Amino acid sequence: MKKLLLIGSNCVHTFNYFHLVKRYFDEVVLVTDEEHDVLDSKISNCYYVNSSLKDVKNYSKAIQSYKEILKTEKPDVIHIQQISTYSFLMLRALKRSRLKIPVVLTTWGSDVLILPDKGWVFKKMVQYVLNHCDRYTTDAQFVADRMQQLAKKPLNTIIANFGINIVDIEIEKENIIYSNRLHKPLYRIDKIILAFHQFVQQHPDWKLVVGASGTETDSLKELTHRLNLDEEVTFIGWVDPAINSKMYAKSKIWVSIPESDATSISLLEAMSLGCVPVVIDLPANHEWIQHQKNGIIVQNIETNFLEEALTLNIEEAASINEQIIREKGTKEVNRMIYFGIYDQLLMC
Repeated sequence: MKKLLLIGSNCVHTFNYFHLVKRYFDEVVLVTDEEHDVLDSKISNCYYVNSSLKDVKNYSKAIQSYKEILKTEKPDVIHIQQISTYSFLMLRALKRSRLKIPVVLTTWGSDVLILPDKGWVFKKMVQYVLNHCDRYTTDAQFVADRMQQLAKKPLNTIIANFGINIVDIEIEKENIIYSNRLHKPLYRIDKIILAFHQFVQQHPDWKLVVGASGTETDSLKELTHRLNLDEEVTFIGWVDPAINSKMYAKSKIWVSIPESDATSISLLEAMSLGCVPVVIDLPANHEWIQHQKNGIIVQNIETNFLEEALTLNIEEAASINEQIIREKGTKEVNRMIYFGIYDQLLMC
């Protein structure tokens, strides 16, 4: 019997990871910071622990809760998704429990790229977590490099992501630019609309389709209206995976220009379905995109940066991207990477 204790926040990334690796284990114990409605036969128990340290009294209470979970469940492996207070408190509980359970840590990017710069306490917490796990994964090499800079021991971090399923859709490409990142300041959807405003002056037969939603949705729609782009820009909101895949398949260009990012699953999806990726100049994007070969790396978001995508041969770029995804972007490829980590730990 192999039992995994998976700890993470109550969000889609934690549950996506669970579905990716669950077949390796006979049981999965899921520990989150809030209640959720995920049901699966592999989940033997769910626990919800308040890991907030805004009230210092919760420090000891949370550690005791995690300690009781560990002693009750006695998992073979602990896998922590993201460095946060729950990561720190779980590791403190593990140390106090005196149980010898191997720990895998997966960082998500912001937890090592942004969190340590928020203050001395946050940096020390991140360093503690990095120094007290046994195996490490992240989805971009530059994040792994930052992890090593923060840690006091060799981490030998493995690069892996949650992967995508390759979907075959027979549909003709149209003159569509697709954007489906969240409508939050981080993702700068307003700059995409402004760039499209320049682009469409020379290419009036093109459309911009904006998926997803967020705190800026209303202001983005107002911006579109002020620019007289109501006929050229369509907001489709949140869509199910089938419609999302269809949008990638129909679109010739996919665009994403956030202020910071690690490997974006939406980038992998766009690459797999034949879009020319137009992405911001961030380290993680360079690990997938070679400028003017299989996509465009944007240096200046104040320009008509969408124009350069038209210089690429869409078919050639699509062929290159399909091969890249098959080699390192699918769920099955990445699932085997994680299974290899578990094999190593359970044979020790």
